[in-house]
Order: sequence, then C-alpha cells, then structure tokens
Amino acid sequence: MRRTYLLWATAAAGLAVDQSTKAIAAVAVEGREPRHALGGEVTFTTFRNSGAAGSFAPHATLVFSLLAVGVLIFIARVSGSVRSAGWAVGLGLIFAGAGGNLTDRLFRTPGFGRGAVLDFIQVGHSGIFNLADQCVTAGALVILFQTFRGVPMRAKEPTYSPS
Repeated sequence: MRRTYLLWATAAAGLAVDQSTKAIAAVAVEGREPRHALGGEVTFTTFRNSGAAGSFAPHATLVFSLLAVGVLIFIARVSGSVRSAGWAVGLGLIFAGAGGNLTDRLFRTPGFGRGAVLDFIQVGHSGIFNLADQCVTAGALVILFQTFRGVPMRAKEPTYSPS
C-alpha cells in the first residue's frame, strides 16, 4: 500500500511542478526575448509544440493524446500491485509527464484536444523541452535501472503446490 502512495505522490508532485512552471513560463517568458542563465548555457524561451519531441509529427496531436491516455490508464491499473519503491517512483514520474503534456494538448491553445505542449527550457544547443518531458525521461531511466537490477514491478504471486 505504501508503494501505491509513493507512486501517486510522485505523480501529483511532478504534475504540479510541471503545470506551475508552464504557467509561469506562459506569463513571464512567452512573447518576450529569450532569457539566459548559467552563463548562457540555459535559455528560457517558449515554443508551442503540437508534435512529439523535436516537433516530430506536428499534426498527430490526437495520436499523442490517445497514447498518453493509454499510458495513464495502464499506470492507474497497475498502481495497486507495484511492490518496489523504484518502480513506484518511475511510474509516478511517467504518469506526471504524460499527464502534464496531455493537459496541455487538451486545454492549451488553439483549443480543446488540439492544444500544443508548452516547451520553454533549452540547455546548450539542445531542443526546447519542459519538465513533463524530463519526468518521462527520468521515469524511463528509473524503470530501466530497476529492470536491469532484476527488480520486478509486481510482487511474485505465491505458488501453491498440493500437499
């Protein structure tokens, strides 16, 4: 039960931070000159991305929305059976990222179900991203680490043999 709480606490915290930072970026950064930090290595600028990472498939907003819904449903269904703290954190981060970007696709301009994800952080000469993207990446890395360590997502079912 504690792992379930950890998963949902991670998801809620990640989603809250993602949506808060996007709201701040929409007000403080969008429509203004890019702002630089850390000696110019980090740039705050906005980009409305209707596609996936790197603006891949910009006209597939509906497809990405449906994929996000599928991910959210899967995580919600398995949440009660997660028995590892690592898996709980990893799945919680992926839920936060998928949920954050889905929220943008549903509620940001140009309208319901056609919205673009608000990206606003650029490191060096990389693409522009947001914290939801980083949640998905971090969650995938945590899950990959758990997998390589041989940690199962769910507790093993007890096997009963007739006596």
